[in-house]
Amino acid sequence: MKVVYISLTGQTRKFVHKLDMDLLEISSTNPFISINEPFIIVAPTYEREATEILYDFIETADNKQYFKGVAGGGNLNFGQLFVFTAKDLAKEYDVPLLHTFEFQGNDEDVKKLKKAVNDLGQA
Repeated sequence: MKVVYISLTGQTRKFVHKLDMDLLEISSTNPFISINEPFIIVAPTYEREATEILYDFIETADNKQYFKGVAGGGNLNFGQLFVFTAKDLAKEYDVPLLHTFEFQGNDEDVKKLKKAVNDLGQA
C-alpha cells in the first residue's frame, strides 16, 4: 500500500523511510496528484493551514475513494492536541486512525504501523 506524507521538519520523512514501503511525499508545490491505488497518509501535527495540502491531495480526482487510513506523528507535550491532524483526517474522511507516534518514531512504531497496514489490506 502506498504511504502518502508531508514532512515540514524532516521528522515524518525519517519515520516513513523506516517503513520500507512505497512512498509519495507531497508538498505545497505538488498536492494535486491523482493516484489510482489504495493509500494511507502519515501526517505530522500542525495547524490546518500547514496541512491543507493533505486535504487538497485527498480531494484531487478520485483519490478519496482510495484513502484507507491515517497515522499521525507529533510531540506528546502537545497534550490533548497530540496528533490532532491525523485524528481530524480520520474523522472527516471516516478512515481508521492506524497508529500514532512521537517525533520520528521508533522500531516498535514501525512494526505497529506495518502490522496495521497489513491488517487493513486483509479486510
